[in-house]
Amino acid sequence: MKLLYGTGNPAKLSAMKRRLETIGIELIGLQELKAEGKTIPDVPENGKTPLENARQKAAAYYEAFHIPVFSCDSGLYFENVPDEIQPGVHVRTVNGVSLSDEEMLAYYAGLARQYGTLTARYKNAICFVMDEEHIYEAMDASMESGKFLITDTPHSRIKKKGFPLDSLSIDPKSGQYFYDLPAYELDQIAVEDGFLSFFQRILGEP
Repeated sequence: MKLLYGTGNPAKLSAMKRRLETIGIELIGLQELKAEGKTIPDVPENGKTPLENARQKAAAYYEAFHIPVFSCDSGLYFENVPDEIQPGVHVRTVNGVSLSDEEMLAYYAGLARQYGTLTARYKNAICFVMDEEHIYEAMDASMESGKFLITDTPHSRIKKKGFPLDSLSIDPKSGQYFYDLPAYELDQIAVEDGFLSFFQRILGEP
């Protein structure tokens, strides 16, 4: 099955491609449609939860292209910061201002200096529109990331485009920066097993 993954982030597309090809799903991305001359709709992503944003994107891209499409969204949550500064779905937006990659790193490193090393988790959601009558979605514990740490000291390597916070993220089990983990472990962090189970359930339906 070939699906459109509704993202313009090439790093996210590559990670999802590698994970889903193991269950026979081929992906194309928005940039491939753009290269064909198609207009990509601008989706506001103003939902209050990752699932609301995933729904907005999937619905907009299905309406634009009328092909099976799914979109994902994430929220970032810390265990040890006040509720009023929890990023949630606004990982890149602080006080109404959209941050560049460099500004994101400075902001989250600053939080880690203020509150100590942060214990973090991503809550992930997906919405898949197969057609107008078949819409599937999920945001459950199987799609959440494992806990990881955000430090105030960036990795010495140049940040990776598409996943800027990886240079501050540390695997608590090994103590390694995400940048130093094997590629297959990074793919699993970027695309949790719950996403594979989600599609396996759908594709197994009559």
